[in-house]
Amino acid sequence: MDASRFRIPRPAVSAVVLSCSLALAAGCSGPGAGAGAQDRADTAQAAAPRVAGDLQSEYVKVIKDVLPSVVQIQAGNDLGSGVVYDDKGHIVTNAHVVGGETTFQVTVANSEQPLTAKLVFAYPEQDLAVVKLEPVPDGLRPAAFGDSTKVQVGQIVLAMGSPLGLSSSVTQGIVSATGRTVSESRSGGGTGATIPNMIQTSADINPGNSGGALVDLGSRVIGIPTLAATDPGLGGSAAPGIGFAIPSSMVKTVADQIIKDGRVTDSGRAALDITARTVVNSDYRPTGVAVVEVQSGGAADKAGLKAGDIIVRLGDTDITSVTSLAEALAGDQPGQKTSVTFTRDGAEKKADVTLGEQ
Repeated sequence: MDASRFRIPRPAVSAVVLSCSLALAAGCSGPGAGAGAQDRADTAQAAAPRVAGDLQSEYVKVIKDVLPSVVQIQAGNDLGSGVVYDDKGHIVTNAHVVGGETTFQVTVANSEQPLTAKLVFAYPEQDLAVVKLEPVPDGLRPAAFGDSTKVQVGQIVLAMGSPLGLSSSVTQGIVSATGRTVSESRSGGGTGATIPNMIQTSADINPGNSGGALVDLGSRVIGIPTLAATDPGLGGSAAPGIGFAIPSSMVKTVADQIIKDGRVTDSGRAALDITARTVVNSDYRPTGVAVVEVQSGGAADKAGLKAGDIIVRLGDTDITSVTSLAEALAGDQPGQKTSVTFTRDGAEKKADVTLGEQ
């Protein structure tokens, strides 16, 4: 579970300051420009507070709109965050927030007394879960979820949640990148999921903010903050300024299925339908993926793979570990046709495969 801390960019103010600098420089070098240049500089300096004030007003409005929809979730001894999904008491969060628990204490924005919630379904493969308040309190305010396919690098975002147990905290950053495929560690309570199309943000992800809201300046939830990058050079510590959020479009797809059917019925995630493990060489370097078990009638079975085969390539992507195989599959779709290259009894073979669904 995690939380966020952001650096505060001020792009509009910076642009105004840059204009001032250019005007003053022109005034120093151009003949007869003195008074006019000074007037322009004074006008630009006067505009800077107004621009900052406009941005501040936007922040305040977004916080008033969305923060009442963000809750704190206590699962056993662990704390995380969640977002109110509808007026029927459903709350979306991370699967690693709920862990193995089925009953939770939830603190909503308009009440200091924890409420009881029950697990509807957890989907660790996408690190998402839905819990439901019982009973549903009055005044519950669902969040508005936006279209994450329209998210742009550089846009300002606010993160809302309970970092380190500090409920109703708000921090700020930008979208640093989109379309990231990220694999979670299983250590520290992670699900081990490989998640495609993640939103990268300048947020520092800290314990407690997982499952909260990443929000644009239109008061729309565009992602669920989930994990931070770690830096092996820092002993596995979180890498500052690199956090990831599950895009809202995937959140809506999964949550809608869970609420309607009690489970995920159409994951959209490709699979080979095998149980596998990473193979290492004499230097303990990963060199491929050994097939441990083939699901009868599944994609690999239909392609002719057997237990003991070692997968070394999927399509044009080299496969060296279970993680690299999961990341390769994350970019594909169920029903997609590709090839799988593997070794059997020391000989390399290649087979066409139609991918199944995870």
